[in-house]
Amino acid sequence: MKIATRQLAQHLKKGLAPLYCVHGAEALLALEAADALRAAARASGCDEREVFTAEPGADWARLGASAANLSLFSARRLLEVRIPSGKPGVEGGKALEALCARLPEDTVVLVTLPELEWQQLKAAWFGALENAGVVVEARAISREELPQWLAERFAAQGQQARLETPEGMADRVEGNLLAAKQEVAKLALLLPPGEIALADLRETVTDVSRFEREALVEAVHAGDAGRIARAVDSLEAEGEPAPLLMWALAEEMRLLMQLTAGERPRRFLDPARLEAARRTARRHDERSFG
Repeated sequence: MKIATRQLAQHLKKGLAPLYCVHGAEALLALEAADALRAAARASGCDEREVFTAEPGADWARLGASAANLSLFSARRLLEVRIPSGKPGVEGGKALEALCARLPEDTVVLVTLPELEWQQLKAAWFGALENAGVVVEARAISREELPQWLAERFAAQGQQARLETPEGMADRVEGNLLAAKQEVAKLALLLPPGEIALADLRETVTDVSRFEREALVEAVHAGDAGRIARAVDSLEAEGEPAPLLMWALAEEMRLLMQLTAGERPRRFLDPARLEAARRTARRHDERSFG
């Protein structure tokens, strides 16, 4: 079973599954999801917690031994399996499959992983985790989704905002979700419950936006001149070498030329990313690239 982090709270109202796997591109959301699962485990009676960290050279036999051991101090326990690299290797993959095949009783298993590549998502060990429990994906918040995410955070702390307020704040925090969370929390301290005006936001919220090269490419496909300018300024301020930016834009130009000519892309692309490029290509013809 797969769910997004925003669905986790509703899911937990129905009770705990025996196993959870948290992974994804957005570290803040992954951390919050793992914290929510730990809290739910404690509330369900998991007073004991064991942690297995898969560092280089880890003894995966210890995981099997931990799973087989009975809890000594409580009726239920939480068994955490942390894989910082996202690559358990052959031995680790087999250990995870064995764990999923025979989940320990009176135990909630929590596996935490970073963002995974597509090959890892198709691995047998990841499929075993998905079949045995619930996979929670901490997907990155896009620029289009960010205002709604901010509005939900405002509501959680008793504040509301008109549509233009989250939109304006999104420009100041894009690409930096942890700082966005801190800025929202700051508004709860500085402003009373109720409606947040755009003027209050402009006086209070610091511009903490941060852009990667990929965000610049996304802005180009969206035709958003203002976002393109902010991305270039941010990348320049962070010392991004100009040749790398030119290379990224040139690569995107080659991709658009391939799509416009009806050719297949010569590199693997995420489906959503490919569709954005196709929409841009449909707005042009071969003469546009001359």
